[in-house]
Amino acid sequence: MTELKHLGIICDGNRRWAKERGLPTLEGHKKGLAVIEDIISAADDLKIPYVSFYVFSTENWGRSAEEVSYLMKLIEFQVMKLAKKLKKNNGKLLIVGSKQKVDPKLMSLLEEAEEITKDCTGITVGICFNYGGELEIADAATIAAKEDGEITPETIRKHLYHPEIPDVDMVVRTSGEERISGFMLWRASYAEFLFLKKYFPDITADDVEMMLKEYENRNRRFGK
Repeated sequence: MTELKHLGIICDGNRRWAKERGLPTLEGHKKGLAVIEDIISAADDLKIPYVSFYVFSTENWGRSAEEVSYLMKLIEFQVMKLAKKLKKNNGKLLIVGSKQKVDPKLMSLLEEAEEITKDCTGITVGICFNYGGELEIADAATIAAKEDGEITPETIRKHLYHPEIPDVDMVVRTSGEERISGFMLWRASYAEFLFLKKYFPDITADDVEMMLKEYENRNRRFGK
């Protein structure tokens, strides 16, 4: 049986979920962040050691000022709560993304949230915030050229954001869209893909178990 070590989830459909229920768009984001905690618990129960969530891309700054402001405040409010819950359960939190454009106060809070879980040895949760796959590779290549004197797959890999995070085994996108929108471009080079019609706020623990079973039924050849 192939082991699912790293599950990556593109959290899509929050706004449409809210619209279909006659709710303000922002309520969809609030519900989506709450669902993340449920998915983490389910993944931990299923012994999946790494799970990453694509919550805010470098392109998302182009949304309305009201929506971006709300998302920043929501993340500020929720990140420490999530970190404390993870620490209680021996889980580790990693913020995966660029510092560019992020308010220094929020960035400091994100780093503090990482710090309080740094010694935990259980499930590792990656929150991809202000993340772009192309930017990650460009940033890694820049550091590789400066520190290693050459740009190779090996030197790029060791300078990715949080290089201790392994390659993604399965990428799941919710809401019916069938694209990866720059999610972990380097780590997802041999990932399996699963596209679900459900909006992210509707994802449950049963869905996480389904993802695991689907992965276990895939034939992984890695080009061989």
